[in-house]
Amino acid sequence: MNAQLLLVLALLLGCIGLFVANRPRMDVVALLAIVVLPLCGVISVSETLAGFSDPNVILIAAMFVLGEGLVRTGIAYKLGELLVKKAGGNETRLLTLLMLATAGLGSVMSSTGVVAIFIPIALGIAERIEVSPSRLMMPLSFAGLISGMLTLVATAPNLIVDTALKRGGSAGLSLFSFTPIGMVILAAGIGYMLVARRWLNVREDERSSGKSGRTLQDLIRDYQLAGREHRLRIQPESPLVGKTLSELERPRKYGANVIAIERQRGFRREFLNPGAHSELRADDILFVDIPAPDALDWPALTSTFGLEMLPLQGSYFMDQSQEVGMGEVMLPPDSSLIGRCARELHFRQRYSLNVIGLRRGSQASPERLLDEKLRLGDILLVIGPWKAIQELQTQVRDFVVLRLPAEVDRAAPAASQAPYALFSLLVFVALMVTGVVPNVLAALIGCLLMGLFRCLDLESAYRSIHWQVLILIVGMMPFALALQKTGGIELAAEGLMRVFGDREPRVLLAVLFGLTALVGLFISNTATAVLMVPVALTVAHHLNASPYPFAMIVALASSAAFMTPISSPVNTLVLGPGQYRFSDFIKVGVPFTLLVLLISVLLVPWLFPLR
Repeated sequence: MNAQLLLVLALLLGCIGLFVANRPRMDVVALLAIVVLPLCGVISVSETLAGFSDPNVILIAAMFVLGEGLVRTGIAYKLGELLVKKAGGNETRLLTLLMLATAGLGSVMSSTGVVAIFIPIALGIAERIEVSPSRLMMPLSFAGLISGMLTLVATAPNLIVDTALKRGGSAGLSLFSFTPIGMVILAAGIGYMLVARRWLNVREDERSSGKSGRTLQDLIRDYQLAGREHRLRIQPESPLVGKTLSELERPRKYGANVIAIERQRGFRREFLNPGAHSELRADDILFVDIPAPDALDWPALTSTFGLEMLPLQGSYFMDQSQEVGMGEVMLPPDSSLIGRCARELHFRQRYSLNVIGLRRGSQASPERLLDEKLRLGDILLVIGPWKAIQELQTQVRDFVVLRLPAEVDRAAPAASQAPYALFSLLVFVALMVTGVVPNVLAALIGCLLMGLFRCLDLESAYRSIHWQVLILIVGMMPFALALQKTGGIELAAEGLMRVFGDREPRVLLAVLFGLTALVGLFISNTATAVLMVPVALTVAHHLNASPYPFAMIVALASSAAFMTPISSPVNTLVLGPGQYRFSDFIKVGVPFTLLVLLISVLLVPWLFPLR
């Protein structure tokens, strides 16, 4: 063992020690590695910085952007709602569906990209069913890793193994060669995580950094809004067709406010922010707030104006919280609004918002809302598009915007572009599956389509990239080259042949799996497969055995990166959202890796005979 190899191993162990201590931050440790390795003369500066031009790093960054496009168009939230609906509030069923969905999608595209897409979905689900994100984030990452064991194209190591077999004169693997083993591991993973999630306890810092501020449900309760909401469809024969909102005198008599208009445009329905001159059309759906609904003769009203009452989902338009939001504004001492009633404020014309609530002290005043004279310290509740509510924060003269509800972070400012976001995602997946272009180009094409269709802007695209994750990945990449140049990998391979060369084949399969998994802790799974496949095929040749079980073991072990948060970008992605420590992955990941090892050693020789 030469001095340079000892130095590389010492640096690697030092980084691992800092990771375990979690001081300093992991990305800072990665930057230290980038600086120290070339200073020690092990590799050059250009070799150390090569990770910044690595296609996989660009691919990961692009996947963050694609995920942001799904969030901004509301697709991620809708998918989360679908999972919650199917799960019925049952955490066990939810975890199962989440892992199945992640693994299924990850079997045909980048697992890192899939996990990046599902992280905001899982966070939203955790908030809605009031469970800790830590109970969903690690199952999400494990499902992403298991997806690499489901199909040939699911991850790069599988393709490397396939290529190595063909170069050795054997027939390649089929698309579904991995599927039977992967399905068993996925089932075992779901069962394991249903038990292991109890080991992922909520921490005090997670509690304190959880929900902050009030929610829309809190505002609905405090301002007594329940029962005031109505959904009305304008029938084709209605006398309201062709009229503007300013011409509707009778509803205004009862303080009725049209909050939003849902209108069919082509193959999609979109939400319109109504104004005084908004013209009504047949089949428009009106979202109406009425402070005193009991004062109206609803049968006569709907018959006279050709309206159809539609059922409501959730309390006070909560099912539309992606498009319609609420905010509170308070009147300061120098406000020119003091002494005027809400009807005189013309909030709709000036700010594209409607006043639907008034709170004086701790008491809400739902009755005579529009005619109440405003006083110093009064708080008004306004409703309308999230963008308009956020723009109120630039108005500081007549009112002060209080803290916005928590749902503002889940708003979908580009909800109308959802079909285009889905199209962009399908194009990306199709390019990935067919291999027409490299994966990184497929992701960049998807990002460009997202921008072209205005699913997101440049500012939100750059903001969506988790730079800390990218720095961590780039900083650990040089260790693979350093170990290879200093002979560390060759030394390990020679030791394996010397110690286990004449043992029972299943023992060798288990040792190969364990060694591959250990190497994968420090270098990428692609590099691990490149280095370990020749070793596996050499062992098979020495035993006069079939190369397939040994090659398959290396491929499966390359994806079994469950043991540390730095062993795979998939784990690194969930580290922050799940509020995990380094030790959490060791505690949960090591037993599961041993379980996967056992399943692989039992199934692989059965499906791919040794002789």
